[in-house]
Amino acid sequence: MKRSIQLPRSWPLPKVRALLLAALCGVVVLSGGVVLLAPSPVSAAGQRPAELTFASVNEVPLRLDLYLPESVASKGAAASRASPPVGLIIWVHGGAWRSGSRASVDLAGMTGHGWAVASVDYRLSPVARFPAQVHDIKAAVRFLRAHAADYGYPPSRFVIAGSSAGGHLAALVGVSNGQRELEGPVGSDLSVSSDVQAIVSLYGASNFASILAQSSAHGLEVRVPALELLLGGQPGALPELARLASPVFHVDATDPPLLLLHGDQDNQMPIQQSYELEAAYQKLQLPVRLVVVRGAGHGGPAFTNPDMLELIDGFLRRQLLPSSPSSPANPQETSAAARKVPPKSTPGADGWHR
Repeated sequence: MKRSIQLPRSWPLPKVRALLLAALCGVVVLSGGVVLLAPSPVSAAGQRPAELTFASVNEVPLRLDLYLPESVASKGAAASRASPPVGLIIWVHGGAWRSGSRASVDLAGMTGHGWAVASVDYRLSPVARFPAQVHDIKAAVRFLRAHAADYGYPPSRFVIAGSSAGGHLAALVGVSNGQRELEGPVGSDLSVSSDVQAIVSLYGASNFASILAQSSAHGLEVRVPALELLLGGQPGALPELARLASPVFHVDATDPPLLLLHGDQDNQMPIQQSYELEAAYQKLQLPVRLVVVRGAGHGGPAFTNPDMLELIDGFLRRQLLPSSPSSPANPQETSAAARKVPPKSTPGADGWHR
């Protein structure tokens, strides 16, 4: 069913923005007889997730959908205490920072590997400029950690993940643990850590200072107006803000393991963006792996098929559960220094460059 939105012309702009944000975030809003309908997401197994409000900004709620592993969700809270999820993946949706919804959960299938998944709202760029998006996501991380005991996932194994614009935001959240300008005042759990223990970025941006020069004509058509909305101008005119928004400039020796996935036929997000973030990790000998998916463009089933989900699960278990007998060590992932694969490597039989 298509959604219909009719707003009185007399409404002030802040009210209109608030209602549009609520609609994009997948909620139902009743205000003055106006109903904005958005579909309720369900898990891959057909189970409806728990919908939780983690913060409110200008009286507009920010919500998340929490998906528990099927074995846990089917048996309730008691099973969660007895057999907790391996960890929690916090999912950040894409949409050029200006659109999209938490209902889009590319890694929902990770519940089949024992992970809990929380897909979170954040204010979109037509409503609030950067760094509001990062402030909201970090508020979600704090909320989820503060309530870990309520749902049974371990507070010490948090993974931030996202695709496209969400991949950029996930990487930025992951490499800015404790940075005052990016922590923000959102939510009521401000004394709780927003640190994460691993990052998974699917074809996300990493350096706003170089991205336009690397972009194709099609990429520029998307990116120039998107950056204008996000930053309030172009990176060249706002160099300090562009650096603040670029993960490559935040990487330091304390950052968590990083998995990057990018298609070698992506004409929307330059693959050089993933190479740049990988290089920043390699320079500090941090755990990193870049998987270039041969023949893949900007998204699609190549990034969410069973083999890819197994690859993601294996990387995360090796990094976060190094003593697990089911997760043997991989020398190429123990540190960036151990990786001897040049940026343009030869594809394996499965089509992935490593």
